[in-house]
Amino acid sequence: MRAVVLTGPGDCEVRDVDPPLPGPLDVVVDVERVGVCGTDVELFAGTMPYFASGHTTYPLRPGHEWCGRVSAVGEQVDRSVIGVRVTGDTMIGCGHCDRCRTGRHHVCDARSEVGIRGGLPGALAEKLCVPAGSLVRLPAGVDEVAGALAEPAGTAVRAVEEAHIGPGARVLVLGAGTIGLLVTLVAIDRGAVVEVVDHSHVALDLARSLGATGAWASIELCSGPYDAVVDASTSASLPRLALDAVEPGRRVVLVGLAGSPSMLDARELVLRDVTAVGVLGGSSGIARAVELFASGGVDPRPVVAATVGLDAVGRVLAGWRPAGCGPGPKIHVDPR
Repeated sequence: MRAVVLTGPGDCEVRDVDPPLPGPLDVVVDVERVGVCGTDVELFAGTMPYFASGHTTYPLRPGHEWCGRVSAVGEQVDRSVIGVRVTGDTMIGCGHCDRCRTGRHHVCDARSEVGIRGGLPGALAEKLCVPAGSLVRLPAGVDEVAGALAEPAGTAVRAVEEAHIGPGARVLVLGAGTIGLLVTLVAIDRGAVVEVVDHSHVALDLARSLGATGAWASIELCSGPYDAVVDASTSASLPRLALDAVEPGRRVVLVGLAGSPSMLDARELVLRDVTAVGVLGGSSGIARAVELFASGGVDPRPVVAATVGLDAVGRVLAGWRPAGCGPGPKIHVDPR
C-alpha cells in the first residue's frame, strides 16, 4: 500500500509499504479521509518535543485525524464490525496502569499516539491498524469530512465542558485555527455568546460566518470580562492575557501549546479566584463530538479548505495551500 513517510526534518516521501496485519485485538481500516494537523507540521519540521524526549524518531508515518471503513479484524474482535464506518482515538494507553483504569489513558506514561508517538503508524496511508477498543462508530449522517474532524472536535468538546458555561454565557476564544473554530461552534451550540481573537482577517471573517458575535484582531479590542476564556492559540503571551480577560471566579481553559514557555502570575489566579484548566487531546470527547455532528447541532465542514491526495502531503506540510481553496484552516487528504 502507499503511505506517507517522514524520513527527517523537511523530508517527506510517499512509499510503497507492506499493508498492516491486525493483532488479536486490532482492526484494519481502509482510510477515507485524514486531516493534516499542526502536530504533523511539527513532526515534519523536526520541532516536535517528542523528538527531544525520545518518544518519537524518524522515520515515522504521521496522521491522527481520520475516518474510514473496517476491512479486517483480529481473531478476538467481533467480525460484525467489518464494513462499519469509524473514526478513532489518537491516544492508546497501556491499559494496565492506574491512569488507564480510571479513564485517563490519554496521559498514560507508556501510551502510544497514532502517527505521533511510540512508533505507531499513522493514517496518512491507504490502510491503518488500530486497537478495536479505540474506535468510535460514525452514523450514516456523518460524512467523511466530519468524520475526520471528530478527533479535533473531541478536544473542542472537552474544552467547552471544562469552561463550565451555560446558555447566555459570554465566551472568548483566543485563536481561530481548527480547534478555536470548533470550540466556537460547540460553545454556540451550548447557547453561549462567543467572541474570537486572531491575527488573520480571513480567520476572523470565517469565525463571524460560523456565528461568532465579535471577531477581533487584538485582545485589547475585546469588551471583557468573560464568563470563560479558551486559549486555543500558540502564543506564549496569551495565557496571561486570558487570565486578565476572565470574570473573577470563572474559568480559563488552555488548549494551545506555544513554542516557548507561557508566563502568568499565579497570584492573580488566587486573588481573582480563577480556575485554570489544561486540556490534552480529545479522547473522552470524540464520541460526544460525533453525536453533535449527527444531531446537526454542529456542522464542522466549513473548517476544511480543500482535499488533496497523498502525493501533495509534503507540500501541505511545508505550508502550501491549493489554488482556489476555501478560508478554513484545515487541509484534508483522501488516500484513495
